[in-house]
Amino acid sequence: LRMLTLLSRSFVTPARLGGIRCFSDIGSRFEAAQVKLNTFTEDPGNAAKLKIYGLFKQANVGSCNIPKPGGFNFVAKAKYDVWKGLGDMTQDQAKEEYIAFVAELAGSEEPAPAAAPAGTVAGLDVTTEAGVLTIRLNRPEKFNALTWPMYTAIGDALNAVAEDPSIKVAVLTGTGKWYSSGNDLSNFTKNMPPGGPQEMASTAQKVLNDFCDAMIKFPKPLIAAVNGPAIGIPVTTLGLCDLVYCTDNATFKTPFVSLGQSPEGCSSFIFPRTFGFAKANEMLLTERQITAQEACDGGLVTRIFSEDSFRDEVDKVVKHMASLPPQSMRISKGLIRHELNEKLLEVNARECEVLRERWVSDECMTAIM
Repeated sequence: LRMLTLLSRSFVTPARLGGIRCFSDIGSRFEAAQVKLNTFTEDPGNAAKLKIYGLFKQANVGSCNIPKPGGFNFVAKAKYDVWKGLGDMTQDQAKEEYIAFVAELAGSEEPAPAAAPAGTVAGLDVTTEAGVLTIRLNRPEKFNALTWPMYTAIGDALNAVAEDPSIKVAVLTGTGKWYSSGNDLSNFTKNMPPGGPQEMASTAQKVLNDFCDAMIKFPKPLIAAVNGPAIGIPVTTLGLCDLVYCTDNATFKTPFVSLGQSPEGCSSFIFPRTFGFAKANEMLLTERQITAQEACDGGLVTRIFSEDSFRDEVDKVVKHMASLPPQSMRISKGLIRHELNEKLLEVNARECEVLRERWVSDECMTAIM
């Protein structure tokens, strides 16, 4: 088993995160097989380990291109022979052979692709690559405002990969100059259901409750990459993330009172414990907008990067986390959040119930209609 681990560590390197591709393509399935290989607890034997080595080299390099080792270097010669024996097999064929062989060793069929396909909801791009789930708000013409289907799709994406061993980290970010301007107010003004405002409010309560619950319950590191200004729920839910990085031009505002509404995203609980009651009240009651530096000094933001270097710096962090032992990260997060999560689920339910009442109030109706 030690030889298997060494082979994996010597030749399995994280793929670049920059490209966007569907989990079902051969490259992503090949990466998932490598992740699966590293979870094996039983030694598959030297013959299997040599086959894994040969297929991996053929998949990444192509046909054997090294000189034959000397006769007394038995290990190197065995590795050379198995790689050389693959002849002119193409790299894609080698990947398919590798995937199938790892699945055979695992005693089960190849793992199903992550159930978080890209492009299933307008305004949202969901992709998986190299152990990372990326959820990107993509309505730049609307400042990445959130529609009800987007809320549901984000929660579904997190739930879908919560137990997927190939996904180690999740990232939330936006497209363009804004992270998100928050709730799309057309959620409340268009397509009123037959039951009127009461039915609309009850439906919205469930959507929001499920959305925040998915973030609270997500067992793996959840990173917010705040690429610009944020208003409303994209601000409040930062407290549900494990790491928050923002650009130096990001701003944060929670205009609930002027809209006849009330805090959500567990901000009524998290913000006073993050900023202190006086500063939290200034944000939640007076709606004062704060800067990136204030958010970082207050503990809501982990680190600030310049707008020019933001994506590269965040990618470095994400790729590093995706390279760490996943169970150790999961267990560590569980210990950190165990006591807190029970309280957050309770707070979320209470906030959503109050919001349901606020959404049908005269103050709220006047403000958003």
